[in-house]
Amino acid sequence: MTALRLAHRGDWRRAPENSLAAFRAALAVPACDGLEFDVQAARGGAPVCYHDDTLKRVHGVDRRVDELDVGELGAIGVATLEAVLADVPRRAFLDVELKQDLGRPVFEVLATRRGPRLERAVVSSFLPAALERIAGFAPAWPRWLNARDAEPATIRIARELGCRGISVEWRALDRSALARARAVDLEVAAWTVRRRPTFARLERLGVAAICVEGAALDG
Repeated sequence: MTALRLAHRGDWRRAPENSLAAFRAALAVPACDGLEFDVQAARGGAPVCYHDDTLKRVHGVDRRVDELDVGELGAIGVATLEAVLADVPRRAFLDVELKQDLGRPVFEVLATRRGPRLERAVVSSFLPAALERIAGFAPAWPRWLNARDAEPATIRIARELGCRGISVEWRALDRSALARARAVDLEVAAWTVRRRPTFARLERLGVAAICVEGAALDG
């Protein structure tokens, strides 16, 4: 089984993470199949692509993301989800991680840009409520529950949510973990891999998609 190689927040070796430039740089890597990125709300509720609560670590600005509107964030270098989906080619697979329960705004942007069936994309989150909200708008959309393990409790929650799969910290994955997931028809993704041998081992296990950085992105 060939695993999808998804650039974790783009290629942040070449541009700030979760930026349009980082996404473009990642997709220029021949081995890259797509992107994983984070989505949260700007002031006013529009979804933007950014991981942290504040702008300090990545952009050196000591403000919260939700204190600024999309114009102010854009001037700093934070892109809207709309802008990212307009820029990224449809061939690229997307793991859209919801950092908050964003509801209708993120659903509408995804449906407009990736179609009513959410083509070549999945919505993921550590937050069951966020996944439930998306399912309320689009029950058939593929969703992954993000987790730090693949223990029976994690698998039970994913099943109760109607998820297609789980996305798990790679160190927690072995043959028994994948067997537990497959026994209830859940696919398994992994995060975040930095070394080529680790990627190869997970691919041999049958992991469906792997979020990667550094050498593991280069293939």
